[in-house]
Amino acid sequence: MFTRSLTPVLLACLCGTLSAFAQERATSPNSKGGTPLNAKWEGVPEEFRASLKLPEWPIPTDLARWERERGAVRAQLVKLLGDLPARPDPARVRVVSREDRGDFILEKIEFHNGAEAIVPGYVMLPKVAAGTKRPCIMLLHEHGGSKDSVCLNTAARDHAGTQLVKKGYVVAAIDGYFHGERIGRGPAGKIEDKSAQEMSFSKINLWLGRTLWGMQVRDEQCLLDYLSTRSEIDANQIGASGMSMGSTRSWWLAAIDDRIKAIVGVVCFTRYTELIQHGYMRYHGIYYFVPGMLQHFDTEAIHALVAPRPHLELSGDQDPGTPLDGVETLEAKVGQMYRLYGKPQNFRSVVWAKTGHEYLPEMRDRMIAWFEQHLPVR
Repeated sequence: MFTRSLTPVLLACLCGTLSAFAQERATSPNSKGGTPLNAKWEGVPEEFRASLKLPEWPIPTDLARWERERGAVRAQLVKLLGDLPARPDPARVRVVSREDRGDFILEKIEFHNGAEAIVPGYVMLPKVAAGTKRPCIMLLHEHGGSKDSVCLNTAARDHAGTQLVKKGYVVAAIDGYFHGERIGRGPAGKIEDKSAQEMSFSKINLWLGRTLWGMQVRDEQCLLDYLSTRSEIDANQIGASGMSMGSTRSWWLAAIDDRIKAIVGVVCFTRYTELIQHGYMRYHGIYYFVPGMLQHFDTEAIHALVAPRPHLELSGDQDPGTPLDGVETLEAKVGQMYRLYGKPQNFRSVVWAKTGHEYLPEMRDRMIAWFEQHLPVR
């Protein structure tokens, strides 16, 4: 099901889909607005445009065949991330501190990621009877955020932890590479700021035959390994959500790891072809780019690997990091994938009009409602 929040305006048929979907446009009272997107190829040199070869990955139409081929698609995706080290034993994760925060218990954890980093994180535990297992939501912070922004800082734009833990969810998050407590722990130590550290990590990982993006997603898998061992958590009910960089990490993580049972992405439902066509690659940091990706497929292949698990995407129609025509293409392609499984209700995309790269309160409400529907607290 596809919607445009909040008022229906017109019906449209997109990209050869079998059925039209309702397009809704509304300006949220909380929206800061955005800038209308450039036309395709505006300002792009003709010689570049003419020689550029972009992938055409056909959405599967035969479920039995797709189930046979799915493993190969995932293997190719993982291969593109580079020669990633084996993940460490989750039993080695250390609880550094435990604090009563009134509505919940806050644990600070840390682990060595088996590569070159100590990874700090939080686990937020609702106060429930001993022996009670709860669903867990992994929160993946944005490029400007940290474990503190998503878990504790209620003024942060990507914050959701306190709302979710009050609903009865266990919440967990880590600091990603070059973020939070990991700033100053890059290849050059404290002499590099966050931006320089991002570049240095990108460079050294390329030298080592792997990608920074692969290492970032791998760290989230390390956290997932640990959460799956916790007695307070139902390991069959772990979801993931984030804004921007965190959004993209959530659907990459779900694509390569079936232990993620539901996801909500916020303002990064991006298709790379349209990002290139609009000249908007500059709106994503170097960490985001995976060598060889467009020799094989665009992001619809990644989302296909998530199907048929519950998947909600929330976007703004004037977000240059997520061009609207790319969102519409993905809506059609991913929707077709979910129809193939006979579970169209498990995929939903909502686009707010006159909205840029924002995490609106209405988006946060939709995120919580999605998890309440698909990973209910009992």
